[in-house]
Amino acid sequence: MPSLQQLKYLTTLADTLHFRRAAEACHVTQPTLSAQLKELEAKLGAQLVERSRSRVIITPLGREVVSRARRALREVKEIHNLAIRSQSHLQSTIRIGVVQSLGSYLLPLIVPGLHETHPQLKLYMREGLPDFLLQSLSDGNLDLLFFPLPVSHADFDSLPLFREPIEVVLPHDHPFAARARIAPEMLRGETILSLEPGHKLYEQVRRICEEYGAELSRDYEGTSLDTLRQMVAMGMGLSLMPALYVKSEVAHQDIVVARHFTGPPPSRTIGMIWRKGTAREDEFRELAAMICAILKDRAKEVIVLG
Repeated sequence: MPSLQQLKYLTTLADTLHFRRAAEACHVTQPTLSAQLKELEAKLGAQLVERSRSRVIITPLGREVVSRARRALREVKEIHNLAIRSQSHLQSTIRIGVVQSLGSYLLPLIVPGLHETHPQLKLYMREGLPDFLLQSLSDGNLDLLFFPLPVSHADFDSLPLFREPIEVVLPHDHPFAARARIAPEMLRGETILSLEPGHKLYEQVRRICEEYGAELSRDYEGTSLDTLRQMVAMGMGLSLMPALYVKSEVAHQDIVVARHFTGPPPSRTIGMIWRKGTAREDEFRELAAMICAILKDRAKEVIVLG
C-alpha cells in the first residue's frame, strides 16, 4: 500500500511540476523524493509521472491518483483535527490563508489580543491570490481563510466578520483633495488605478468604474496596495482602497490623502471560510467571535457583522 508520505510527495509534485521545488516544499532531498515516487509507482505497477530534462508531466492515471490522494490526506488531517477538538479550543496551530489586500492590515489589529488571551494558539499565515488560497483550502494545505465574501463553493462554509468601506485615495494636490467627501458621480472620466486581475479587489473596483463612468487603467496595474499608493502620489490617477489599508498606510501620510464617499459607500464583506464537515468548526466559530469583539474595540472604520 502507498504510504501517506508518498502520497504527500506525489501531490506536491503535481502542484509544482518540478522535482527540486517539490523536494524543498516537502523538506527532503530531491533524490529522496524521486526514489519514493519510483517506489510508489512500483507498488502500484503503473507510471504516474513522466520525467524528462525539460519538464514533468503527470500521466492521466497519475492525475486520478493525485485527486484521490488529496482526499485521503484531507481525511487524515481531519483525524488529527478530531484529536485537537478533544483538547481545549484555540490551543494549537491554525493554518490560515489571507488575501494580499487584507492580511498586513487586519492581522496587526487582532493578533495581539488573540495572543494575550490564548498564548498557546499559533496562527500560521499564508498570503496569496484568491484562486491559490481556495485551492489550498480545498486540498487541506490550509485550515481557514480570511477572505472576501460571498464565495460559491459547495465544499465550503463561511461566516461574515465585518464590512469594510472603500475609500478614494488621491494625490494631495488633486482638486478633489479640498473636499471632505467625494460623490461617486465625480469619478466620471477619472483614471482609476487598481490591483492587477486575479485579486478580488480588482473585480470590485472594475464594477465601480463601470457604474460611475471612471476609466480603469489598463497600462499601470499594481501588484500591491503600496505600489498603487506610490503611483497615486506620482499623479498617475486615483485609486479605491479598503478602509483598513487607509487606516494603516494612508491616514498618516502627506503624499496622498483619502476621502470617504458621500452616502452609503461601496464596501467589501470579509469573512472566514473553512471546509464543510471539519472537526474544528466549533473552534473556528469561537475564533470568529473573538475577532469580532477585538474589531469592535480597535477598528471603528469597519462595520462588525459577527
